[in-house]
Amino acid sequence: MSKTKKLIGSERRNAILQWLQEENQPLTGTDLADRANVSRQVIVQDISLLKAKDHPIMATSQGYVYLEKKHSNERQQRLIACNHGPEQTQEELECMVDQGVTVKDVIIEHPVYGDLKASIMVSNRREVKQFIEKVRATNAPYLLELTNGVHLHTIEADTNAQLEEAYQKLQQLGIIIEN
Repeated sequence: MSKTKKLIGSERRNAILQWLQEENQPLTGTDLADRANVSRQVIVQDISLLKAKDHPIMATSQGYVYLEKKHSNERQQRLIACNHGPEQTQEELECMVDQGVTVKDVIIEHPVYGDLKASIMVSNRREVKQFIEKVRATNAPYLLELTNGVHLHTIEADTNAQLEEAYQKLQQLGIIIEN
């Protein structure tokens, strides 16, 4: 997108909200900065201001997303309990996205802080690869490493059949924690 005039203050924040609400994929800080003709740091500050005004914006490993988009049809969600080592993370995520499922987050129960939840927001193999590469590049530990592999995922799909298929595939891999 070609740079336009430099957007200022509330005009820029309103534009950011509109861009995020219209987009079906995450927008990076750099994307937003290019569109607004400002620095990425200005965007980070704008996002903080918008969050402080209760706008449901989430930072993911792929960029920013607006959580309350207008959907013509409601997507199905399910919370699943998993257990595996870090070496199986890519296989786990690919197994789910291959069934048309979006992996929204990972949740662990920390002994001091209670539930810790982190956004993942991957829907295809390219996004899984980017997520894994970012973890490796930053040498960041996976949250599951804090709980010996035990974690939850919120997964989302167009149909319950897709969620069930992903669940069954994870069962076959021995990743699902059974009741």
